[in-house]
Amino acid sequence: MKLAILGGGGFRVPLVYGALLRDHSDRRVDAVTLYDVDPERLSAIDRVLAQMAAASGSEVSPPTVETTSDLDHAVRDADFVFSALRVGGLAGRTADERVALDLGVLGQETTGPGGLAYGLRTVPVAVEVAERVRALAPDAWVINFTNPAGMITEAMQAVLGPRVIGICDSPIGLGRRAARALGLDPARTTFGYAGLNHLGWLRTLTHEGVDVLPQLLADPDRLLRTEEGRLFGPEWLATLGAIPNEYLYYYYSTREALAAIIGSAETRGEYLLDQQLGFYAEVAARPTTAYAAWQRVRHERDASYMKESREADEERDAADVEGGGYEGVALAIMGAIARNERAGMLLNVRNGTTLAGLPADAVVEVPCTVDADGAHPLASAPLTGHPMGLVLQVKTVERLVIEAATTRSVALAVEAFALHPLVDSVAVGRQLLAGYRARIPEVDALFRRD
Repeated sequence: MKLAILGGGGFRVPLVYGALLRDHSDRRVDAVTLYDVDPERLSAIDRVLAQMAAASGSEVSPPTVETTSDLDHAVRDADFVFSALRVGGLAGRTADERVALDLGVLGQETTGPGGLAYGLRTVPVAVEVAERVRALAPDAWVINFTNPAGMITEAMQAVLGPRVIGICDSPIGLGRRAARALGLDPARTTFGYAGLNHLGWLRTLTHEGVDVLPQLLADPDRLLRTEEGRLFGPEWLATLGAIPNEYLYYYYSTREALAAIIGSAETRGEYLLDQQLGFYAEVAARPTTAYAAWQRVRHERDASYMKESREADEERDAADVEGGGYEGVALAIMGAIARNERAGMLLNVRNGTTLAGLPADAVVEVPCTVDADGAHPLASAPLTGHPMGLVLQVKTVERLVIEAATTRSVALAVEAFALHPLVDSVAVGRQLLAGYRARIPEVDALFRRD
């Protein structure tokens, strides 16, 4: 089978290839095409993958790897397309963050106005990709990891329907941490999770037919062993009666998050930009050590994830740093579809009737069963109270961004910024769009009328 990886020069691509190296099934991916618009990054990641394959010691032939900057060549006749694009690169991400922060608003890659700016410039590219897949590989399945994952999955589904499945490692990690806190095997535990990408709640944790989440919520000591327990505090989690996705920190502790980011020497995007420039330069200078350099930088990157939410001397748990997750989900999806191996996982899929109150074609993040016919969302208890209100508001904003990007409407873009719960005025919404147009060429080009 052929897998096309879009954004093939991206730093996290070796995680996906590593999962492929561990797959020894009869029907597996045996050919990988890396697509990227940056040939130097492509070359660096190609070297990393070659050294990974050599170091694997596997008796099974590793998947062949080719690189290309031709999108049509990449997707033609693919069985699966893994999308991990970053339109505007990390320079765009730093602008996503800084434009908002300069206006006193939270600046973050996917949550808040930064995520909306990212979505505006990414939706048109994602739709173009979907159209090329429809033309050149109509039977392919698209696994989307491009952020904002829920929004981009929904935009691509307008072209390809449910053959686009969105993945994220955040809710998977949450469920695993909750299970481990109770001394349970995550593989034998089911996670009752619902919401949107980066905006969901773990509401049940079922082991041997019993929901053990209330037991965890009633035990502050066990909660404090989890990232979320330290992030939100046991009292707040007990009040909620659920465990929020870590990204809800930006909603529940907006002032604290904003103060921490403003008080930092650099934003997350600026840190990654500097780190990755150093990594790619190091590989170019010392190509024979590409894999070792990638391993070292990956550990540094993972350890600093969401640093603004932790105390200055607090480090991430080793299990969180090493856990990964999304690459395993991608492999499981491909295995379930290609070999009809039924598997359960948390995915971004079309809602249908899963979460009452949301449109049928809205993409939600919920437990699913995957088989040869794709992903099937499982029945879920309805969201109520403030989670439902927050999900409805953010989903409305996401759909406004998709419409603004596809129709090139300035008015809809301003409306999206103004209505986001982390933006506090229409005037600021207008200033945000103006700021992003001034700093990010891809956003300005979307609305420029030549």
